[in-house]
Amino acid sequence: MAADEDRIPVIIGVGEIKDRPAEPREALEPAALMAEALRRAAGDAGDPGLLDRLDSLDIVNSVSWPYPDLPAALAARLGRRPARLNYGPIGGESPVRFIHEAAGRIARGESAVAAVTGAEAAHAVAAARKAGVALPWTAPDPTASRVRDRSYLRPLARRLAASEPTNVYPFYENATAAAWGLTPAEALAEDAALWAAFSRVAAENPAAWIRRGASAEEIATPSPANRPIAYPYNKLMVANPMVNQGGAVLLASRAEARRRGIPEDRLIHLWGGASAVEPRDYLDRDQYAESHAQNAVLDACGRIAAEEGADFSVLELYSCFPCVPRMAARRLGLPPDAVPTTTGGLTFFGAPLNTYMTHAACAMVRALRERPEATGLLYGQGEFVTKHHAVVLAARPAAHPAAHATGMPRVARPHGVQDAADAARGPVPAFAPEPAGDAAIETFTVLHDRDSAPTHGVLICRLADGRRTLARVPGAEAGTIALLKRQDRSPIGLPGRLRPAADGIADWQPA
Repeated sequence: MAADEDRIPVIIGVGEIKDRPAEPREALEPAALMAEALRRAAGDAGDPGLLDRLDSLDIVNSVSWPYPDLPAALAARLGRRPARLNYGPIGGESPVRFIHEAAGRIARGESAVAAVTGAEAAHAVAAARKAGVALPWTAPDPTASRVRDRSYLRPLARRLAASEPTNVYPFYENATAAAWGLTPAEALAEDAALWAAFSRVAAENPAAWIRRGASAEEIATPSPANRPIAYPYNKLMVANPMVNQGGAVLLASRAEARRRGIPEDRLIHLWGGASAVEPRDYLDRDQYAESHAQNAVLDACGRIAAEEGADFSVLELYSCFPCVPRMAARRLGLPPDAVPTTTGGLTFFGAPLNTYMTHAACAMVRALRERPEATGLLYGQGEFVTKHHAVVLAARPAAHPAAHATGMPRVARPHGVQDAADAARGPVPAFAPEPAGDAAIETFTVLHDRDSAPTHGVLICRLADGRRTLARVPGAEAGTIALLKRQDRSPIGLPGRLRPAADGIADWQPA
């Protein structure tokens, strides 16, 4: 092998914690959850002293508690500050990226022992707020804002509330169903069956927040406990951030693992990976029936597996909303009954915001240890189908690490496949901020209040001149709302006409 044997990167330990005390003041804050997850990861590796050797620590962005300096708070709990202490940006793909980058640093000889960790405690924060009690945690930063920055989105999207993930992913959900030739009823049945399968995986995962299987009928049917959120999604189809969970992954070179006496059958190898992004404002994309960045990343990982003569038999496809794993599964050519999770998904396992994929890595490591012949795909995604990163994992080292002349293995080289994503992108229609006239539905959703009543429909429309715009259907327009939510036929492509309302927003009426 051309690559330096001493620098082959491996995952050596994983750790998780779920914290659910009845009294919120007894709950652990995020920094404490991270510290405990790291200790458990070192214990999983069989060497508690590993944390003293830690030279690199990536912290996944944490939202539930506004620390003035989260890296410092975690370092204090660990009793040491690694030479590289990095706090990441928001993004559900970031744990996968951190794992991939840590492996690259190890392969280049820049790091010996590295870790990735993240945690959230939104459940405790909400419970304390409801009870009117103060949490005895690190003093929060009084200047921190809890409002996500959405300034990169168009003002009209923000006015229509089409600026939160729960309200944007349905654009892809409805567009993909129409592109695949499914009726809304058929698409909902696929979603519900997949999510029911995810719930069964979560039920068997001790680290999961919701450990009960849900039937497809329960998931698909609106009820007081499963209210509609944004059509076609009910509550049991969206990510659940109200959890207290922490996870950690420890990496090292294979030589360091051997020096520490870690058994070979505990080591998980990284063969490589890929990353790409979509235009950040979803209105600047060419269409909503697929993601070119997702396709490029999955294709690249498929090539890595093919070079090794392997197929993906253990998968974690990011699952904030059903359209994401369903798009990915189709691109990968998975059979309809495939269950692409080892963790349980962001609805049932729980969605500790940006750090779900840290837990997914833990679950995949355990799965690959149990199935040493298998090959795993760990695929994460962030923002609005925007950021994509995946890595290929296995219990065995790569037979063909694709080392080039300098001996640099594949895992240590640049992983971007942005050129492939950009090359696949078609023309992007210009945006019309003050539209009028004829307009056909490109994709859509219907938003609901907490009493399950529709507040309004949000439509991405194409004007007669080809430009794109956003339009509204008022919730009081019961007939048009019913048209959007028909189960036997998608409204995508239906012609209509825009009329300006008193607030300046264009309302859509069917032709």
